[in-house]
Amino acid sequence: MVLKVNVLLLLLGVAAVSVLAEKVNMRGVANLTQILDNWRFDILAQMRGLLQNDHQSLLPDYARIQPLAEALGDLYKEFNALKAHLGDLSDKFSAVETFIDEVKADRANNAVQAPPPAPPPAPPTLPRQAGRRGIKKKVTA
Repeated sequence: MVLKVNVLLLLLGVAAVSVLAEKVNMRGVANLTQILDNWRFDILAQMRGLLQNDHQSLLPDYARIQPLAEALGDLYKEFNALKAHLGDLSDKFSAVETFIDEVKADRANNAVQAPPPAPPPAPPTLPRQAGRRGIKKKVTA
């Protein structure tokens, strides 16, 4: 609490310097600089004392670290399980890839042996009306 008050006073001192910057009195600046240096020293001394004597008020609650570590461990286990599952799926797909490669090779061999079938004749076109599109239906052979 004292630390917060000191920081607030330090900020007010800096604000006062910026407001009074138009009327610069060198003796006042030197006095203000000395005051700010003293405040800085006091604040740092209080911080050092709190860190040495009452660190719980400044540092995070270490009781939360164990649940966070457990959650991170769970995430690590789940990641490894997903990685193993991905390996299993890759093994399964390798068989499918082999089959697809064989089918492609068979089709390529058949295409070299037999000429491709002739495309079906195009359907007759209908006269189009202005402003409307005509829809062509697929002809199945």
